[in-house]
Amino acid sequence: MRYLPLVLLSLALGAPAIAQRKPAPSGGLVRVQFLTSEGPITLALETRRAPETTKNFLAYVDDGRFDGAAIYRSAKTRNATQYGFIQGGIRTDARRILPPFKHERTDRTGIHHTDGTISMARRTEPNSAGGNFFITLGALPSFDAKGDFPGYAAFGHVVGGMAIVKRIHDGATGGGMGGQMLTKPIGILSARRLDGTTKPTGLVKPWLLQQKKKP
Repeated sequence: MRYLPLVLLSLALGAPAIAQRKPAPSGGLVRVQFLTSEGPITLALETRRAPETTKNFLAYVDDGRFDGAAIYRSAKTRNATQYGFIQGGIRTDARRILPPFKHERTDRTGIHHTDGTISMARRTEPNSAGGNFFITLGALPSFDAKGDFPGYAAFGHVVGGMAIVKRIHDGATGGGMGGQMLTKPIGILSARRLDGTTKPTGLVKPWLLQQKKKP
């Protein structure tokens, strides 16, 4: 099974220890921390306003499906390199993919693509997002839903480590996706909740089974 994550192509035209887990903060926010090879990035996810999207994302986190994945793409505008996005996740690793879920439009959730927003990458059709995400640098309203355009499912914001996001975004790129692939992908060493209780899916983890078979 080939899973090809896509994000709007029109853009090209225009390590501290993880904190101790605490009760979930008010407002339906749950924090998650990515420990990357460049340092930690902390996210606050909107569990009330985007329940389906955050449930899917947290399942990947709680199962360890992001552990060992990478941030592999940096998209920059032509005339303003501080704007764009970085993209990461499981790429095309079908062993880590969870079932699809309902697309949540930004004009219904009220979560828009402002600076530091985390959103779901997907194929061209809605309901095709899975284990790949992107984080914006600068406001990207063209990613929001409008009329017949379903947009991308924004579901949280960066609350720590935005300097690391910017450093990753500044990385050298080339190759596919219009030359937007990072020449040195940034490893996601781990992804963990900082709030609340983990809820692993209990599904088989074939990528781990294959690792155990290695001599």
